[in-house]
Amino acid sequence: MALSKFLDPKNDVAFRKIFGTEKNKDILIRFLNDMIVFKEGKPIVEVTFLKTIQDPEISSKKTSVVDILCTDQDQNTYVVEMQVASHKGFEKRAQYYAAKAYVSQMDKGGKYENLKEVIFLAIANFTMFPQKESYKSDHVILDRDNHQHDLKDFSFTFLELEKFHKSISELSSMIEKWCYYFKHAQETTPEDLDRIIGQDLAIKRAYEELDRFYWQEEELLAYEDALKKDRDYESSMDKKFDEGKAEGKAEGLKEGEDKKAIAIAKAMLRRNMDVHTISDITGLSCQQIAEIADAQR
Repeated sequence: MALSKFLDPKNDVAFRKIFGTEKNKDILIRFLNDMIVFKEGKPIVEVTFLKTIQDPEISSKKTSVVDILCTDQDQNTYVVEMQVASHKGFEKRAQYYAAKAYVSQMDKGGKYENLKEVIFLAIANFTMFPQKESYKSDHVILDRDNHQHDLKDFSFTFLELEKFHKSISELSSMIEKWCYYFKHAQETTPEDLDRIIGQDLAIKRAYEELDRFYWQEEELLAYEDALKKDRDYESSMDKKFDEGKAEGKAEGLKEGEDKKAIAIAKAMLRRNMDVHTISDITGLSCQQIAEIADAQR
């Protein structure tokens, strides 16, 4: 199999290199502007990267580690996550990270009215909301009765790559181009790239940053290490799934055998056979047989 020209942007190392560095902040700004619909027409023109480890207030609390954490020119906070493996409760984790970023704005003596918006954006390489057909969903807090958007400080956008099925010839928006980039960058050829880019220089820059020819050796080693960790995790999940299936099958067989033994014991009790004989034949204890007999009376 020929080595792909482009690396996988879903890889942790590649994702942070492309979207989480000062050198490439223009790519991040364009990506956020293309994806986020809650800015009321005001584009992001500048971002400042923050520490991605959100320390707990006390030692017993959980430390949060996000892929990208930044603020814009108005001090609104953006949490950007690339999630490759399916995790139970990822939507809960999204809300936890957003809440953590919101609370961390409050310095001692700060005022509540100075708190700024938190926008959470996740690219998920799996289906999060099976009841939804669309691969992109945007979530805000609305009044239940009149749907007015009064509480504006939290918003969430999710891209579910598993639901995206468009080919290059069908790409008609930047959102679709970004989705194609995340899902199919590795298999994109130089000929394909000309058709994808068009006039969109941000996509061109994003692809250029994935070109393995321009990566340093230590960067490629880190990329491969992250890839190995992802594969190891998937293997461990597959093993647990197989073990769970085997355990469930064994439990099902045992349950079936127990039902059969109980049915035999009931028939033998109706013939007034000795409890010890019934126990020897069915494998049930004398106590179990006594309980079956009581239930039949």
